[in-house]
Amino acid sequence: MSRGIFFEIHRNLPREGPGRDEYTRRAFRLLPPMAHPEILDVGCGPGTPTMELARLTDGRVTAIDIHQPYLDQLARRSADAGLSDRLTILNMSMFEMDFPPESFHLIWAEGSIYLFGFEQGLREWRRLLRKGGFFVVHDVAWIRPDPPREAFEYWSRLYPDMCGIPERLQTIADCGYELVGHFVLPEDAWWNEYYGPLEARLQELSLKYEGDAEALRHIQEERREVEMYRKYADWYGAVFFIMKKRPVRPFS
Repeated sequence: MSRGIFFEIHRNLPREGPGRDEYTRRAFRLLPPMAHPEILDVGCGPGTPTMELARLTDGRVTAIDIHQPYLDQLARRSADAGLSDRLTILNMSMFEMDFPPESFHLIWAEGSIYLFGFEQGLREWRRLLRKGGFFVVHDVAWIRPDPPREAFEYWSRLYPDMCGIPERLQTIADCGYELVGHFVLPEDAWWNEYYGPLEARLQELSLKYEGDAEALRHIQEERREVEMYRKYADWYGAVFFIMKKRPVRPFS
């Protein structure tokens, strides 16, 4: 999809994926208390979870993304909320993070790790966590076996790495983490702050770009994603995985 029309579709939406602050809080509260934690928010987008993390802790949140308008939006919102002194906002790719090893107590990837790859992200970003640090991932997964063919083929094209929760739990263990907990977000997490506002935006833009075949094609692609969830919400969903970095066991 053209970046221009993509960002016009997504500009100033409440969220860039399924979620609500209450579910960010629920995931965070599965972690033990941490005093003055250093937190890395990977692929922060416009920063709704970033802001919530800053409210939930007495530490510092480093938020990275490559779309400067999102970062500018986060900077304005954090200033308005009096949180600017608790945030470091960087235009940085998740593929080119150059932080020193063991820089963070917590890595938070809410709806972003799919761009990097679930297993690859867990393995490569592990070095950034301090001893006993935590990693929280929010990702899409199959929540029932044997999904309908239409849904499976759609997601196989859009997100080839997508799999079921048991497979994700095995990957977490294989990558050197101990599972703290996981939970599936309910359907309202998709509609209230993501697909609902997105559908309204798509309707506006379909009128604006009437007669523009290329723009309408991109708008239809987004509509299809919404319709797939409307049809097949019983088979897939957004899942929070909360994990702890295990120590490396020396060879006997």
